[in-house]
Amino acid sequence: MLLTKKKTVLLVIDMQNGFCSDEGSVNAIGLPAARLQPAIAPCRRLVSAAREAAVPIIYTRYVYRPDYLDGGMMANELMPDLKLGKTLMAGTWDVEVVDDLAPLDDDFVIDKNRPSAFYGTNLDGVLKNLGAENVVVCGVTTNCCVETSVRDASQRDYRTFVVSDAVAEYEDDRHEVALKSMGILFGHLVTTDDVESVWRRH
Repeated sequence: MLLTKKKTVLLVIDMQNGFCSDEGSVNAIGLPAARLQPAIAPCRRLVSAAREAAVPIIYTRYVYRPDYLDGGMMANELMPDLKLGKTLMAGTWDVEVVDDLAPLDDDFVIDKNRPSAFYGTNLDGVLKNLGAENVVVCGVTTNCCVETSVRDASQRDYRTFVVSDAVAEYEDDRHEVALKSMGILFGHLVTTDDVESVWRRH
């Protein structure tokens, strides 16, 4: 097991009200929050374990300007309901991390408007400033923002660990294919139990 708490960060991807709450805007346009909610409890365990092990925690949030001029092809063409439904709008409850996982003052929160946590953000700089070599990833959704971020992390030569029971997707087949793809070329598949065990042991 290459996993360690040294030179390691926990990356919590898009666990926000818009995606994960029944009252969220993405649920309102027909993408069911119930499919993503199973990731909340294991993510909470990982956040707690990271705090106990003094592993830095980085949260990402998917956030659009109110005019959606930063929405690109996804919000303006491929999935226009994101814009029409006024989803994930900056400054709203929708973009806040769910209460069960709320960031603390010394955590990092990075806003993005694309699936990758690296695209157009300072994530790479934050990781380098923290001296990170290993990135433990959890959050939603497996096939979109998680996989895209994991691929980008791997291609920057971060050793990436995908916590397979702490990610969730709207469709089972896309969830399974994404995990297989990430596990083949872009990272190591681990479980919440694996991470807790290693961080507590070290």
